[in-house]
Amino acid sequence: MKICIFGAGAIGGYMGAKLAEAGADVSLVARGPHLAAMQGDGLTLIEDGVRKTVPVTASDNAADLGVQDYVIVTLKAHSVPPVVPKMAPLIGSETTIVSGVNGVPWWYFHGLEGPYEGTRLQTVDPGNAQWDGFGPDRVLGCVVYPAAEVAEPGVINHIEGNRFSLGEPDGSKSERAMRLSKALMAAGLKAPVRPRLRDEIWVKLWGNLSFNPISALTHATLDVLCTDPGTRAVARNMMLEAQTIAEALGVKFPIDVDRRIDGGAAVGAHRTSMLQDLDAGRPMEIDALLGSVQELGRITGHATPTIDTVLALTQLRGRVAGLYS
Repeated sequence: MKICIFGAGAIGGYMGAKLAEAGADVSLVARGPHLAAMQGDGLTLIEDGVRKTVPVTASDNAADLGVQDYVIVTLKAHSVPPVVPKMAPLIGSETTIVSGVNGVPWWYFHGLEGPYEGTRLQTVDPGNAQWDGFGPDRVLGCVVYPAAEVAEPGVINHIEGNRFSLGEPDGSKSERAMRLSKALMAAGLKAPVRPRLRDEIWVKLWGNLSFNPISALTHATLDVLCTDPGTRAVARNMMLEAQTIAEALGVKFPIDVDRRIDGGAAVGAHRTSMLQDLDAGRPMEIDALLGSVQELGRITGHATPTIDTVLALTQLRGRVAGLYS
C-alpha cells in the first residue's frame, strides 16, 4: 500500500512520522526549509517527551513519487484548489483521496441522500476545482483531532490526540476505508471508520467556526473567550445558528452547545489556529470555517445573523492584515 501525504506540515508530518516508523510505504509532499531538513536529516517527531528521527521520502514534486493508493491531503482548505493539478501524477484509476482538511469539506453533498445531493460549495471549492479535478467518487472523509506544531524545519512536536476518524460519504464501511484504518492503527493511531462522519465534522466545526474568528478579533485564548460572558454569548449564538443548519441536513449532535463551549474552556490558555496564522502572517482559514456555514445557511434557507456579522469583521481583519482576499 502506497500512501502519500500532501502537505506534510504539523499534522501531515505527525501522521507521516508515525507511518514511517511503523514501516509503511509513505511519502511526503512539502516545501521550503521543512522539506530540505526532511530530505537531509529525516523527519523528527517529539512525542511524550521522546525524540525519534526516521528517514522519509519527501519531495516538492509529485511526479517524483508516482501513483499512490491513498493521497492524504492535510493542507489548509484554501490551499487545496490551486494545487489540484500538481497532484495529478499521484492519482491513478484506483487512488483514494483522503480529505483531512478543516471546515465543511468540498464533498459534503456527495452521497448525501435528499434534495441537496450533489450540491457544490463555492466557498471551499471555487470553480469546482476539486469536484472536477479529483471526482467525488475518489474521496474518503477524515476528521483530524491531533494537535501538533512544526517546532523547527524537519521537527514535529506532538501536543495531544492521535485520532483520525474516517468515513465514506455514503456511510458505508468500504474495503478502502478499512484498509487505511488498519494501516493507521498499525502505526499507533486511532482510526475508527464512522457511518456518520458528518456528525463529527459538525461537532469539530462548532468550535472552529466560533472560537477561531473570535480569538482572531480579540486575541483572547480559549479559556478567556469561552468564559467571558460577552464572547461566550457570541460563540453560543453562532453555534446555535450552525446547529439549525446542520440538523436540517440530518446531522445529530451528541452534546449540547454549552457542553461544547465548556470543553473549549477546559483546553486552557490555547491560541487558536486562526490567531496563530494572523500573528505569523499566514493566510487565514476563513472561508472553510465560516463562509461555508453562511453558504449552507443560504442553501437551506436558514438565517445566520451572528455568523454574518463575525464573518464580515473577520474578513476585514484578514484583508487589512494582507492575509485574506
